[in-house]
Amino acid sequence: MAIIRSITTVGAMTLLSRVFGFIRDVAIAATLGAGGIADIFFVAFKLPNLFRRLFAEGAFNLAFVPIFATKLERDGKEPARTFASEALSALVLVIMIVVMVFEITMPWVITVFAPGFVNDPERFNTTVDLARITFPYLLFISLVSLLSGVLNSVGRFWAAAAAPILLNLTLIAAVLIGAPYFATPAHALSWGVFFAGIFQLAWLVFIARRAGWGLFLSKPRFNAEVKLLLKRMAPVALGAGVYQINLVIDTVIASLLPAGAISYLFYADRLHQLPVGVVGVAVGTALLPLLSRQISAGQNEAALASQNRALEFALLLTLPAAAALVIMPETILQVLFERGAFDHEATIKTASALAVFALGLPAYIFIKALAPGFFSRGDTATPIKIGVLCLVVNLVLNLLLMKPFQHVGIAAATVSASWVNAGLLAWVLMRRGHFSFDARFKKHLPRQLGATAIMALAIWALLLMVGEMFIGTIFMQASALVLVVILAAGVYGVAAIGMGVISLGELKSLVKKRT
Repeated sequence: MAIIRSITTVGAMTLLSRVFGFIRDVAIAATLGAGGIADIFFVAFKLPNLFRRLFAEGAFNLAFVPIFATKLERDGKEPARTFASEALSALVLVIMIVVMVFEITMPWVITVFAPGFVNDPERFNTTVDLARITFPYLLFISLVSLLSGVLNSVGRFWAAAAAPILLNLTLIAAVLIGAPYFATPAHALSWGVFFAGIFQLAWLVFIARRAGWGLFLSKPRFNAEVKLLLKRMAPVALGAGVYQINLVIDTVIASLLPAGAISYLFYADRLHQLPVGVVGVAVGTALLPLLSRQISAGQNEAALASQNRALEFALLLTLPAAAALVIMPETILQVLFERGAFDHEATIKTASALAVFALGLPAYIFIKALAPGFFSRGDTATPIKIGVLCLVVNLVLNLLLMKPFQHVGIAAATVSASWVNAGLLAWVLMRRGHFSFDARFKKHLPRQLGATAIMALAIWALLLMVGEMFIGTIFMQASALVLVVILAAGVYGVAAIGMGVISLGELKSLVKKRT
């Protein structure tokens, strides 16, 4: 069906972006390692990324798309284009003010964001300098998010999903080519973030114009629709961005732990974000405009079916990924990162956080599939209430677990809060009659779990058979990892087909021309 093809379109481009992202992370790990300078860059990089995910890809996108999609469905192309242009003008004004305020107050921002750096003046001042370089990225990526929302709403998913590739390519060039020309590699990477935002914006402007959806800047007009958009953004930012805010709490608390804790969590999060990005983000991106159109047209049964199929397909890919990350995190990290400044101790400490993060993968997928059920109906109040509760859960668990378990306790707190979030979203939607697991989903979930269990046993057996290859050259290690992944995926595929989770006909339909 169309929703699955849309998900695979976004997922395929996101997967390509993640491949370049891993090359980027390998280069950063080899150059910066997991020590003090790496912690500094990751804090400076996380700051604009936090607000990007909260306000650009989170609040703005989730508030903008339902209004835009409804207007497009009801009024046609030109009124929708006018609204998008008005939103663009207002967004530029608001984000420019935000960027200027943060540039001026950056020392105070870093004091809150990384309080553990305050007692080390050199570390603190360098973090402030780099954060001032990276933060304008928020302006560029916010405009990228608006253009992405427009293109996604008209069924053109691939271009927006490809934009992050430019970020990864720019950072790879910055660390491999530009580093010698700056005070530290972290300075080169920070400027790379800045210019990557410009490149991504230029790409989406070009694609939007070619697609006939060029927008225009004008004097900001805060009419009724723009006010409604801004009114919805604040609660959506918290409701949809709980996971990102939890990561901020993680960073704040990790800054109080010994050097390296922030880096261990960053690298672990990057790896477990692969299935979240490829599958979860694809689900949310494809599902929101579709649900908005279906609900606007009164097609409630179709909307329910779309959510069930999106969730079913997402779990089909996510459950085996979670199992693999739990079973062999150290092996994966050893092959990908353990070289240069990234030593074996960093591998072990990062692996423990990665295994815990992996336990939350299904929860993140549920959140991505269930949250559009609220936003497509214009309900921003409920997610914010659930979000506040989850923030409290995360904070309390962080404080309880950070001392006995260090950075692993921080990961466990984040995962626990995500499961609470997913459970409450599902419970509220079910109580309102807006969601239920249909017969097909209930039939397929136990079979998906069974196929995942078979694959997990296969991974365990394969690691025993090829274990000696992981102590050889990097080529042998990489070959062994690729062999394990391919064979395990084959076992899972055969098991899934044999148990009736997915048919050969459905697989063939996924490779047909995508919407």
